[in-house]
Amino acid sequence: MHPSGPCTGLAAVSTALLAMSRRLEVHDVLRTIVVSARGLLDAEYAALGVPDDHGGFAQFVVDGISEEQWRSIGPLPRQHGILAAMLHDEGPQRLTDVRKDPRFGGWPAAHPDMSDFLGMPIRDGEETLGALFLTNKRDGGARPGTRGFTDRDEELLSLLAQHAAIALTNARLYERSRELTIAEERSRLAHELHDAVSQKLFSLRLTAQAAATLVDRDPARAKDELQQVAALAAEAADELRAAVTELRPAALDEDGLLATLRDHVRVLDRAHTAHVTFACDGVRALPATQEEALLRVAQEALHNALRHSGADRVEVVLARRAGGAVLTVTDNGSGFSPSSIRAAGRHLGLVSMRDRAAGVGGRLEVRSEPGAGTTIEMEVPGG
Repeated sequence: MHPSGPCTGLAAVSTALLAMSRRLEVHDVLRTIVVSARGLLDAEYAALGVPDDHGGFAQFVVDGISEEQWRSIGPLPRQHGILAAMLHDEGPQRLTDVRKDPRFGGWPAAHPDMSDFLGMPIRDGEETLGALFLTNKRDGGARPGTRGFTDRDEELLSLLAQHAAIALTNARLYERSRELTIAEERSRLAHELHDAVSQKLFSLRLTAQAAATLVDRDPARAKDELQQVAALAAEAADELRAAVTELRPAALDEDGLLATLRDHVRVLDRAHTAHVTFACDGVRALPATQEEALLRVAQEALHNALRHSGADRVEVVLARRAGGAVLTVTDNGSGFSPSSIRAAGRHLGLVSMRDRAAGVGGRLEVRSEPGAGTTIEMEVPGG
């Protein structure tokens, strides 16, 4: 085996399986499966397609093709030819030259040339969750197509596909569970708001109407009714305030900002392929409103970095600064031009973050440029 080739022993298989099991979100699991398969079998290209219900792919993740190449190739492939066979047949497909297969239907002009092919369905019982495709076995540097994939490669990919099915099923269950939790919490809050506030508002309206009818003929009673209106309005405001207070993360009250941020970052680091770190320098407890604002901004900045930037490293730092504290979230992703996205600011969450900072007497600064990553810095007084 060529020194630079893959290690196909137990350690390499274990590393690939552990990498898949660490991911909690579907997209990250798909990406990890593809990268692991390509590295394990030393293929030039790898892809994983997840079928939709309309004859195409809901998701199609590739490795070995640059973003520019992928954009040039065009829309996601349809389920036809050899790809359809992988999604509708139970067994693997191993070909010496995919171009000579009668099911081959050609590629877009920008598509890289491929020869030897190994495909493996990812199945959960009777359901096909997706299919793995690998092409151009490198064989320690030999010319693609000279030898192609082996029986051992097929066995390794079969093992990987079995564990990929477990990891993908778990990721789907995790995302579904999270969606249900959010939906249940929204439903609970709506129920409580309806029960606690709407009844008082209804009473307030009736009392106000009564006061209006008494203003001319019985001013004294009208005054009493208006005092009742004021009391009901105050009660409704208190109920609303109590409901909104419940939205404050419980961990902040129990553990404080530092522990909550540290735990949040640890979970994200496990769930994403990007390496996410947290460091704190000399910051102690802050006022409750500032801690909540800092946490919300950190969450929004982390979401943007992990979902939109393509970063493989994100750093969160909370540090003292003269007269206050500063939160910094930095990624090494694709970056953007802040001046050119003013219209898209709400989509990126920048307006929301600025509002949160201003709401606690702080400031927010965004530093970014295309290809140079992004830094979100929020400073608050009194740290």
